[in-house]
Amino acid sequence: MGVAHSSTLRGQLSRLDSTTRATLAVLSMASGVYTYLGVRELLDGSPTVVLLGAIIYASAVSVGIYAFWSYLMRFMPHVRQSSSRGLLYIAMALGAAMIMAMSSWLNAAALAGSAALEQHLAITTESYQDKLNGAHENALAAQSLLPDIQLASERFARLAEEERSSGALTGTSGSGTVVQLLSQMSSQLSGLQGEIEGSREAVKGLFQQGGERLAAMRRLVSGQGPIDERANAYAEEAVRLSGIITALEQTSVAPAVRRAAEDLGRTFIAPVADGGNADLQNRQSEVVGKVENAVQAQSKALASAADEILARPAVEDLRFTPLSAPEAVIRYARDFLPSWAGAISIDLLPAVLIFILCIVQDAIRREEGEESETGDMSAAELMRALKIQRKLKSAEMEEGASQDGAVLDSVIVEREARRPEPHVFPKAVR
Repeated sequence: MGVAHSSTLRGQLSRLDSTTRATLAVLSMASGVYTYLGVRELLDGSPTVVLLGAIIYASAVSVGIYAFWSYLMRFMPHVRQSSSRGLLYIAMALGAAMIMAMSSWLNAAALAGSAALEQHLAITTESYQDKLNGAHENALAAQSLLPDIQLASERFARLAEEERSSGALTGTSGSGTVVQLLSQMSSQLSGLQGEIEGSREAVKGLFQQGGERLAAMRRLVSGQGPIDERANAYAEEAVRLSGIITALEQTSVAPAVRRAAEDLGRTFIAPVADGGNADLQNRQSEVVGKVENAVQAQSKALASAADEILARPAVEDLRFTPLSAPEAVIRYARDFLPSWAGAISIDLLPAVLIFILCIVQDAIRREEGEESETGDMSAAELMRALKIQRKLKSAEMEEGASQDGAVLDSVIVEREARRPEPHVFPKAVR
């Protein structure tokens, strides 16, 4: 039963030999084609140089893969010693690693290179979106000071009006020193308020331009056509958007508010009281001192608020980095695991066939036992062995016949030597 089973397995191996070779050839050729598509993205030069270089490299990869797996298929199933088979497994692991290094990642680039580049563009677009939003927030941060500045300006203006109409501060109505000082402070704060409000329009316009650039970049990411052309157009849009982000950073009026706040308190000059009598002058001087204290407090508050805005982290410049398809596939490998699995399977599938052959050969040896050494013989080898056997028998017969003839001759000679000589009588004398 065992011999019949092993004979069946041997017959199946013989029938599948051509299929195995064809499968190995097709897999090697497929790997070479995808390797050609992947390596073409890495080469630089004239179209002829790129074409020849890619073809030569892909051909070398195909031949190397076919030869490597052919050697293992021929030798590994027939190696019995554990140490020798272990060395072959090490050689197979080393060869598989080299195949993945020279071919598999290029196959993955050919399979998912365009998708990886699109993902790179999409992720970069989101980064630009964050940078644009950050620059816009920094530019608008000074707008948060506007209510405080507006309230302070209105308060000084209201006090000036009350002093002019009813003398609420000095007790004497009219446009004197206090009214002029309060009006001056209100005018300075109103000018700062107008500067902040004016920057709002500039920030709004720049942010709108940045949004248009982002929309164009997203259309390029999701558009149709060759990815290389879209990547080049994307790079141009990215340069424009970087300029807009830089302009937004420079549009912030927080530094101007900080300087104006310092000037408001540092350059305050108390006017000389111009009242008609000493009592009024004393009251004016007292009010001017209170106004100076209020201006100093307002200056410190505005400077502190401006410092908080200036302490916010600045938006770092973002530069678009073009990638080739193989580089993009490696960078975003985790997002394209199915493509990587397919690319590696093309190169390493013959290893599974080798394991199958090893298992079948071990099963044949177990079925046949020691007879496996002589059982694996083709018809031509059997005919040759019978022919050699006949020649050996013929030679043995001839040698035996010659030996028999020599023995017979020696016996005859010996008998002749032992035979007595005949008696000779003398002739009679006549």
